[in-house]
Amino acid sequence: MRKPWIVGLLLAGVLLGACSDPESGPEAAPPPAVGTTHQRAAASPSAPAKAPKVLYLGDSLAMEAQRVLGQELRRDLRADYTSRPYSGTTVCDYLEGTGAKSLVPDGDKAAALVRSLHPDFVVLQFWGNAWGYTWCMDGITHADDPTTYFKRYRADMARLTEQIAAAGGAARPRIVWVAQGPDPITPDRVRRVNELYEQQAAASGDVVADAGARVSAAGARYTWTQYVPCDAYEHEHPVYCTQPGRDRTALHLDKDYLHFCLAPTTSTPKPCPVRSPGILRIAREITRVIGRAAAG
Repeated sequence: MRKPWIVGLLLAGVLLGACSDPESGPEAAPPPAVGTTHQRAAASPSAPAKAPKVLYLGDSLAMEAQRVLGQELRRDLRADYTSRPYSGTTVCDYLEGTGAKSLVPDGDKAAALVRSLHPDFVVLQFWGNAWGYTWCMDGITHADDPTTYFKRYRADMARLTEQIAAAGGAARPRIVWVAQGPDPITPDRVRRVNELYEQQAAASGDVVADAGARVSAAGARYTWTQYVPCDAYEHEHPVYCTQPGRDRTALHLDKDYLHFCLAPTTSTPKPCPVRSPGILRIAREITRVIGRAAAG
């Protein structure tokens, strides 16, 4: 069995291999053949009266999900949607003032985008970057020093919240922290990071979308699984119930426990090109939480 730090280094290589710039600009509507659910001519009856403006930031998890999330937000909430994910990043990469130590260019920092786009919601989705391959973490890793890792992660979350709030001014956007799914290598780390999201959201009047629960087995929130039983939506739309004879659907590829795209990770970062139930589950939960917050 591989040691956790060896697996981490292998995973770091996969993520760093996808660290070029994301596709630019507000997301165009995806073609119906890729990642779509059923088509509707109008927005959901539960859509808020005012269409929200949504900005989506994050790492490779956001990179692969950006097209499907845009599709769900536009259809269900009529949202004005922009995404700027960068693979291999973590919270500190989106902080202004990091300079050359960041994988995110100055123009795509969270505060800079808030000033230019004036979103109502900023969605932040990260795996947590525990292995030390993001420069702005200054070599701090969960494996070497969990206490310092969590202290730094908490501080970066608070600082990013402050920068987003200051950039928004009187029209401060609401932050949506996306809770992580199970991790077979560091399950307690994921639990602790999700707790930090809850604490930060409560302290600043923001919200958490527990998309991680949608890619977990019932009653086993932090136990990693490659397959889960098909849910009601997947039964209604069988293309997402990938193993109908066994009444279960795939969340991950055999050799990738982190990503939810059912196509192999490539050296060129891009939205997932194939239907992937895990990505749709995540996107639907984020959309649901934003719709509820926008309506309330």
